[in-house]
Amino acid sequence: MAASIDSLLEEIAGVEDPVEELQSLKTALLAIPVSVLKDSIRGQRLDVIFSLLNSSDRTQVELCVDILERILMAMSPVHVVQNYRAELQGGLTHPNDTVKILALAQIGRVVEDPDAVTEILNNHDVLQAAIRCIGEEKIAVAKQAIQSLSKLSHSKPGLDKLFQTDLLQVMKDVMATSDIIRYRIYELVVEISSVSPISLGYCANSGLISQLLSELTGDDVLVRVTAVEMVTTLAQSQHGRQYLAQQGIMDKISNMIRGAETDPFSSLYLPGLVKFFGNLAIMDSPQQVCETYPAFQNKVFEMALDPDPVMISVALDTLGLLGSNVEGKQVLQKTGEKFKAVLSKMSQLASSGPTELRVRSLDAISQLLSLQPEQQTEDLLALTASWFHLLSSQPMDMIRNISTQPFPELHCGALRIFTAIATQPWGQKLMINTPGFMEFILDRSTGQTKEAKDAKFELIGALAGSSTAAEILGSQHYIRVKTYLREGPYYVSAVAAVSTEGAD
Repeated sequence: MAASIDSLLEEIAGVEDPVEELQSLKTALLAIPVSVLKDSIRGQRLDVIFSLLNSSDRTQVELCVDILERILMAMSPVHVVQNYRAELQGGLTHPNDTVKILALAQIGRVVEDPDAVTEILNNHDVLQAAIRCIGEEKIAVAKQAIQSLSKLSHSKPGLDKLFQTDLLQVMKDVMATSDIIRYRIYELVVEISSVSPISLGYCANSGLISQLLSELTGDDVLVRVTAVEMVTTLAQSQHGRQYLAQQGIMDKISNMIRGAETDPFSSLYLPGLVKFFGNLAIMDSPQQVCETYPAFQNKVFEMALDPDPVMISVALDTLGLLGSNVEGKQVLQKTGEKFKAVLSKMSQLASSGPTELRVRSLDAISQLLSLQPEQQTEDLLALTASWFHLLSSQPMDMIRNISTQPFPELHCGALRIFTAIATQPWGQKLMINTPGFMEFILDRSTGQTKEAKDAKFELIGALAGSSTAAEILGSQHYIRVKTYLREGPYYVSAVAAVSTEGAD
């Protein structure tokens, strides 16, 4: 195979219009696993392919990119940077975006490799050109530049180079291009900050994070929306949350929620503020967050009862997130009538709201009702049972009716609620005492999509895996459940298959 790659490269060098030969080389390369390709291309020079990138023929350029991408991936990052540094640098200013993306992706590989990174750190121009790619019009180029440059955070020399040389000024110059480009630089800074407390320290000392935080309360509402998203990403890491707390950002966001009532544009950024605290609660402590920032919890309840579908969606997602955690369940229960009113609204939406809100309500309800076996204390089982009975006077019938409607996402959402209660003794008792329910879940003719079969199988698996199911369901039903489980989600009985053929 090495010989055929050799001969194809020679052919390409010898023809004026090499598109056909390039296609043959691409096909040959794709037929070889990357691990084997490593040996086939040893000692090969790729100058001819790189030179063919200098063409206005888009097909030719994109074939060269595909070929180079395949071959360079088979080479070590050290070999790539030592032999093709000039070509990579040229690729960063090439008029074709796919060439820029190829060069940036290879620079990312080099930066990530401890043996190769020094070669790039010693080449100021390459890093400067990579930073300037963040300001490119095409988002795919900018994203690749952010992804590759963020890998500089993996080493102290990389961080020093980016933040303690004039590359910091290059970043600031690129930021000044427009609001959109400024936020791309913030995205890079947040990405780097998230890696470790050390990388966060570099970003904080650069002044770029404090600039981002000041935009939370800026005049431009759309800029504020994006700033909230960035800060939410920064809060994903523990050191990021500690930094934000030290800067007083949690209090600032809580005050923004309070002040939203008097701001006619608050509907644009309020969902982001609530998501911020929702994520914070689930990563730290729902009780601590809800007690320290009561404005957050009050706003979630208010949004759940709001007529605006956008507000309801965020509230449902946040309630599901809070309720997926035992501490979050207890926090919601403590609010008494307030949460009961919200649960009643969720039930109404699940039964008769717009389809998207119905699906979101079903998902949130299933999260609220779920309880892992090790969490099933008497108090928590009583809590989930009481919530289930607040949904409707006949909650089993209500959820089953939703599951029989001709919308796969509603069918699966309803089954997920049954799955949530299937591991709990009170849920199993309701299932066995509801006429026709066991027949309904064991009937393979309902829900014919893959998603529906998977959701049904998950429900069966939850029942079969429960230590109380055999006793509560009785041996006859339990044996049928275990048989269903053994046969798998897509089993079709021979009788059913024959009768189906006859019907055709």
